[in-house]
Amino acid sequence: MRLYALCDQDMLDEKGISLDAFVTKAKSKNAEVLQYRNKNAPLDVLKKNLIALRKIFDGFLIINDAYELIEFCDGVHLGQEDLLSIDKDITKAVKIVRSVIGEDKILGISTHNEQEVLLANTLDINYIGLGAYRNTQTKKDIAGVLGESIETIAAKSKHLVGAIGGVKLSDNFQNITYHVIGSGLVE
Repeated sequence: MRLYALCDQDMLDEKGISLDAFVTKAKSKNAEVLQYRNKNAPLDVLKKNLIALRKIFDGFLIINDAYELIEFCDGVHLGQEDLLSIDKDITKAVKIVRSVIGEDKILGISTHNEQEVLLANTLDINYIGLGAYRNTQTKKDIAGVLGESIETIAAKSKHLVGAIGGVKLSDNFQNITYHVIGSGLVE
């Protein structure tokens, strides 16, 4: 199992966990990637937190949504809704983001079904998050849970795949590169 730690600021605040404590836990589980997600803070706070995270985390550091801050991390992850807010055509949205972040940075997107995975295969991205695998506390508006079908859908991706949504350290996947885990690391 390879670990992609999802550091969600709302979850940290709710549980009273510091960035340092989360990173310590992620490192103890050998996390290779850490995504920082904070949907409520202004860019200057995100920048400050990315700089702090860079000092304590040696793996790949990904920012959720705020591709304007790409110089402070290794890549960006965008959800389908975030891509659509950039352009109503996902292909164009990915091209816009790639033009801003450059070819040497990591670009990942969320996918939720086979159709989105097949579209992702045509895009200039590095990985997909696929799910939700199970129901999850941090994303209460999940349209559908993939369950065991996640393996079949993941096999159709030409990109690295991270299982998202309710994933546990104990889950065992064949076609999934990364377990993407947030609150499951600190429960």
